[in-house]
Amino acid sequence: MKKTFYILLFTLSVSVNVFSQETLLSPINNPAINKLIKSETSQMDWFMFQDTLKVQIGKVHTEIQKKKKNIYIITTVDMAQSPTKWIDSTIVGTLNFEPKYHSSYNQQRDMVLEFGEKITGYYLDKKTETKTEISEEVETSFFDSNFYPQLIRFLPLMNGYSKTISIFDYNPTAEIGVITATIKNAEEITINFNGKERSVWKVETTDDISNNTAVSTYYIDTSTRKILKQEIDFGGRKMLMELVE
Repeated sequence: MKKTFYILLFTLSVSVNVFSQETLLSPINNPAINKLIKSETSQMDWFMFQDTLKVQIGKVHTEIQKKKKNIYIITTVDMAQSPTKWIDSTIVGTLNFEPKYHSSYNQQRDMVLEFGEKITGYYLDKKTETKTEISEEVETSFFDSNFYPQLIRFLPLMNGYSKTISIFDYNPTAEIGVITATIKNAEEITINFNGKERSVWKVETTDDISNNTAVSTYYIDTSTRKILKQEIDFGGRKMLMELVE
């Protein structure tokens, strides 16, 4: 009888674990509308608000290449006060968006992640000249943290839509490993953008990267699924990114 009880308990625990993984959005539970994803290039102007002033602090250029097997995303950030550009490259599978590669290079640090049976790579802190070799084992399914803002564009959004997304992030000064991002709410609204009335999905998100203290609000065109603008509220500070059309 005791043996039967332990078997039953183990079966229930496995079932609960599998169920919890399936309720999180991940490559094995991915409802994104794949046909919405296209090769494209875009540029956004990046602003910070200082009291009532709207000050431009940089530009963000994004190139998406959709191939048969992989999707390549290259993001170049040109900051007004930085002599060098920030360059992030992400590769995910075309079918389910499973992470394959992520690199990030800027003034503060270099990082490379290769996703496979293990997550390997390195993190170079340029201030301390400390290089950390990365070797992480993860048993759950997840998206690359650098990809999930793109993922949001292609989800089956509707009024009241809310989901939790499984993501992997590497930051030696914070939590390392599989964490979550949360879509708190989505609603269809109309905004004035560049002098035109546009129908958009307003999507509010937070994530464990900021301990859910930063709120990012995306305004996604309902027909093209382009992000027209993104508002970021963090610790009383506010930033804004706007699409250049």
